[in-house]
Amino acid sequence: MKQTISFITLGVSDLARSRAFYKALGWQESSSSQEAIAFFQAGSVAFALFQREALADDASVNPVGNGFAGFTLAHNEPSEADVIATLDQVVALGATLVRPAEKVFWGGFRGYFSDPDGFLWEVCYNPFVTLDADGFVKLS
Repeated sequence: MKQTISFITLGVSDLARSRAFYKALGWQESSSSQEAIAFFQAGSVAFALFQREALADDASVNPVGNGFAGFTLAHNEPSEADVIATLDQVVALGATLVRPAEKVFWGGFRGYFSDPDGFLWEVCYNPFVTLDADGFVKLS
């Protein structure tokens, strides 16, 4: 298997609400979207929103479950000020601030928010990671 991730799909409780939230963040919905699924280009990865029950059915698993899902999504910013601005923006748009921005022992700066379905996002400035002109992380 190649070391790539093609899609990240979140199973959401209210597709219209989640679609509106991500669009309010300034994300551009792809013309590939349909009524039942929203697609967004996120760098080299496609990000999708799909009704939770339908996604669980697609995978043949039980849709019941909440709390910490065992993963977070992350968005890197080029500065500490940008981390704060992004957290302020998402909270104003309906996200829940989970952990305010703060310096981290390893030298970075980060905070966490949860989207309308409780998915955790880390907003981070990492002085040891390079972002290209498009804001994509470049690992060495």
